[in-house]
Amino acid sequence: MNTEKNKLFGLILAGGHSQRMGQDKALMSYHGKPQAEYVRDLLAGVCAGVFISGRPYSGMPAIEDMPSFADAGPLTGILSAMTAHPKASWLVMACDLPFTDGKTLRYLIENRDPAKAATAFISTHDGLPEPLCSIWEAGGYEHFISIFKQGARCPRQTLAKSDTHLIAQQNPRWLDNVNTPEEYQQALKDLNISI
Repeated sequence: MNTEKNKLFGLILAGGHSQRMGQDKALMSYHGKPQAEYVRDLLAGVCAGVFISGRPYSGMPAIEDMPSFADAGPLTGILSAMTAHPKASWLVMACDLPFTDGKTLRYLIENRDPAKAATAFISTHDGLPEPLCSIWEAGGYEHFISIFKQGARCPRQTLAKSDTHLIAQQNPRWLDNVNTPEEYQQALKDLNISI
């Protein structure tokens, strides 16, 4: 019997407006293809299924944002996915993390604690949970909904108020995101140096 229980699905967060970048970050290329496709391929290597949050893109199955979670940024997509497939756990990844690779995701999964509400890397900048490359467990769903109902609208805040298993990054650049054209140009240079 095919069931969602204990499955790990991948969720691509690509719904941001990209105002500082001036263009859609899901379409930007660092690895020879649009970043949404790169993230899909990474997640497909470790997840039972991969979905994109909010809007259809390039034939990927999409999970529409649910009105009951509106105006919560990335948390809207995460809670919508968890509601659509409540027995599955979710490896969530934003599409503006060009230094995240297969090693990053394997390390996250190998150090996952399914008994906790979530597993997340510790931010190298502020010591808080990094929500945009993390695992949200099916067992934490009711708790996440409760926190949302109490006013939380930020995934980082939600993880900080949850029983989250925190792990250190092996590479401090893994979760560096890119938000401006200048950061994009620097990331391209840095990626070429490391290849």
